[in-house]
Amino acid sequence: MVFKRLLGSLGVGGPTVDTVLDPGPVLPGGGLSGQVHLNGGDSDFDIEHITLDLVARVEAEHDGGESEGVVAFDRFTVGGGFRLAADEVRSVPFTVTLPWETPISELYGQSLGIVLGVRTELSVAGAKDKGDLDQLTVGPLPVQEAILEALGQLDFGFKSADLEYGRIGGTGQQLPFYQEIELTAAPRYAQQLNEIELTFLANPGGMEVVLEADKRGGFFSEGHDALTRFTVSHDGVAHQDWNAIVDGWIRQLVEPRTSHGSHSAYGHGGPHAGSHGGPYGHGHDDHHHGGRRSGPGMGTAVAAGAAGLAVGVVGGMVAAEVVDEVGDFFEGDEEEEEG
Repeated sequence: MVFKRLLGSLGVGGPTVDTVLDPGPVLPGGGLSGQVHLNGGDSDFDIEHITLDLVARVEAEHDGGESEGVVAFDRFTVGGGFRLAADEVRSVPFTVTLPWETPISELYGQSLGIVLGVRTELSVAGAKDKGDLDQLTVGPLPVQEAILEALGQLDFGFKSADLEYGRIGGTGQQLPFYQEIELTAAPRYAQQLNEIELTFLANPGGMEVVLEADKRGGFFSEGHDALTRFTVSHDGVAHQDWNAIVDGWIRQLVEPRTSHGSHSAYGHGGPHAGSHGGPYGHGHDDHHHGGRRSGPGMGTAVAAGAAGLAVGVVGGMVAAEVVDEVGDFFEGDEEEEEG
């Protein structure tokens, strides 16, 4: 989705900017390429900087309830230091590298309801204007896709996905927010679990997988949350039995542990599934009553438009209103800036 913007700070007759991203989804940690098209105004202008901001719509919890806003999570200078003549047409190609923790916005071509964008800012003769906003589509890394596909094969259902402002304690999280993918329990675990929440925290060497389960209570115990973390590698993804690995993770979540009730004690001894053992079996446990997240963003806010969605992860269709809402976000931004 592309919107041309007149440089409002320069008034009528200023240059216009139109950023066009290369087609297709990009991957976390991968390259994002495109071109910034500039059209000169009524006179010459000195283009000092052309800057791209990666932005995301993020939810936050606070004392007053819950709200959402736009957070910029990376910034790149892709050009500048030249004079744009009157009526001149110029294109500035760029390639930038996305952060490894960039959220996934689509799976198997279906939107997850996550709103990401690339905002272009021009700095011209001391004046700055956010001149263009384009939708960014991010697909899963191979290891992320393998884990999500395994969950689908194990009969967990996709419910919603959102971005939560805050940090997950005890992890190597870099961004100021994290993605939660909320899944309904597979029938075989329905008596033990209400749902699970999945977070990926990727880095160049591998990825932390954070799983949180909303466990059902029994006759003599209340329901509680259980948390476990695993470290996986980007290598050898195709040679692993991911159904067995992920099912082992879920069993570790639902089985009673001696660390039950601890808020911060992470133990070793997670499942060592897979032919390569270690890279897919390093786990940490934490069973608690709501102490998973630190800072704002605790809890399970459901992305608007995706509430109540209960389809399989594999080949699942996402409600049309989710896609409509993505468009509304960018259209709303356009109206706000032009207003």
